[in-house]
Amino acid sequence: MRPSDRRGSTGVGRTAPMPSGHYARTARTPATVPFVVQFVGEDGRQKSFDIGTLPLPGWHDALAQGWARRIGPAGTLRTLSSAMGGWAILSRFMHQLSSSIDPPQTPGDLRPRHVNALRQSLEASSNRQTVGKHLHVMAVLLDLPPLSGQIDESLRAKFRHRTRNTRASAPGYSDRELRSIVAAARGDVTAIRTRLRMPPPVGDRSAIAEVRRTGSVTADGVPFLDRMAHRRRLAQQVFITRRDLIPILALFVYTTGWNVETIKELTTAHRVIEGVAVEVSLIKRRRGPGKWHGSATWEIGKPGQELRTPGGLYLLLLDLMAPARDLLDDSPYWAVWLGAGRFGPDRVGNPFEGALNTEVSNRDWIAGHNLRSDEHRVEGGTAGDTRSERTDLRLSFPRLKKSVDVRRTRAVGGHLPSATRSNTIPVLFRNYLAGDPSTIDWAEDIMSDAVADMEKSAFDAHRKALSASGRTRLAVHPKGTSAVPTNRPLTAEETGWSSCQDHAHHPLTGRRCAQSFLDCFHCANSVVTAEHLPGLLALLDALEQRREHMSTESWWRRYGPVWTAIRHDVLPQFTDGEVHHAEEQKRDDYLLDLVEPRWERP
Repeated sequence: MRPSDRRGSTGVGRTAPMPSGHYARTARTPATVPFVVQFVGEDGRQKSFDIGTLPLPGWHDALAQGWARRIGPAGTLRTLSSAMGGWAILSRFMHQLSSSIDPPQTPGDLRPRHVNALRQSLEASSNRQTVGKHLHVMAVLLDLPPLSGQIDESLRAKFRHRTRNTRASAPGYSDRELRSIVAAARGDVTAIRTRLRMPPPVGDRSAIAEVRRTGSVTADGVPFLDRMAHRRRLAQQVFITRRDLIPILALFVYTTGWNVETIKELTTAHRVIEGVAVEVSLIKRRRGPGKWHGSATWEIGKPGQELRTPGGLYLLLLDLMAPARDLLDDSPYWAVWLGAGRFGPDRVGNPFEGALNTEVSNRDWIAGHNLRSDEHRVEGGTAGDTRSERTDLRLSFPRLKKSVDVRRTRAVGGHLPSATRSNTIPVLFRNYLAGDPSTIDWAEDIMSDAVADMEKSAFDAHRKALSASGRTRLAVHPKGTSAVPTNRPLTAEETGWSSCQDHAHHPLTGRRCAQSFLDCFHCANSVVTAEHLPGLLALLDALEQRREHMSTESWWRRYGPVWTAIRHDVLPQFTDGEVHHAEEQKRDDYLLDLVEPRWERP
């Protein structure tokens, strides 16, 4: 081989070999990560979900496309928390499939035995509600393309958990429990307001000025074990801290009646209306695409009453968190001091920016105020032992909102359109009012009062009709008809349920009576004896049966006067023994159908 033929050989007078034709630099393709689905929620929070980390690679392509639809703009998982919950269920599903004896390598390999094994695994470790939730999440995902075209419909139907949700939601707080929670929260917020508006001690003024300027607290020269307390002591003279959030949120939920998630999403966008109200922008979750954003108008109230009105509380906290907000670029409503222990660096920020949890224990706040529940437990005794003590009260923001909704509904007299504030009427009734013990007790009282009013009106109508015919009370003779002076006595069967002293002369018209036998209970000619008692009891049973097939208003209008006449004018004249004896002789034929036209029978 000649030296010139060797690759890359150069020398004096020999140029380096050059490529023939035009040279163009090859474009560099950016590296992409396969099967990564980006999530951007309606609340602005973001997350990357790597489908490639799940087992069974044959599923990854279809899962990535289906998951992108599930959490995309047209999907139903629109918050980071809901997306993370769905992702946890998907991960459990895939790991369960991979751990089976013959795992399906692709969606088309899924068989009924795999689905049954998944269901059995869920039922062995979870309750019925959790099983239903997991199956529902997977059913929605598998019904999306391309998984819907690769898995048979009969298999996908096994994930549609058709069962009625019988879980009873927790009731609202009792009046005493609610008063104790609100009093504790209002007291803490009052202390926070006083603390932040009080002039700092002379010895701390230079350090506090630095804290206000930087948002960070230094602990130079402070013993190691005392640094946390020192940093917190200085910071809480300028900023609201994370520990202050529980009473503030509780008071917000109580005064506004909105969910705590909506309170955590408050913004600084607002408009004061003539000094008496403030209009604020709200984010209402769980309303579906396009219905998240709205506004509410909250009363401000009089000066000094900021902790009792929603608008006053909103503006108060807006002012108290201003020092921390001035140090942030995005100017959120919630701006608090986020301490970082003994070493730092500490900072100020929005505690709900990444997630809506506060990382603060509700239980610690309850224990600090020694709040007790109305429920009792027995210590060292049997179930019937009278020695008992109240258990610790558990703070739940959904229960707190339910308590507010219940009391607002009661305040407006049960008129649901006026009681709705943050929910629709069906949601308010189904999720907040129905099943609540205080609501049931209040509704029973309302119904009892309404029934008492209707009964009184019916009895007054009976007395008025009887008075018009010449009597003040119905003639009742418990010892029989022998002592009754009659011009032309009739048997009980002829008059239905009583005897008539003068059938030929009605007390009002003087003519032959042509009224219904039901009108005999309001007539001066009517006489009731012990012989009529079995028929009267049968009539009462018939009237109660009619009550089930008629509206309440119609029943009281048609049968109410008769029912009250028997209950209040007739039966009290007989002894309990006579009534019991008549019950044994009560006939089944109560004759009610004979006194009404066929077309008027209910």
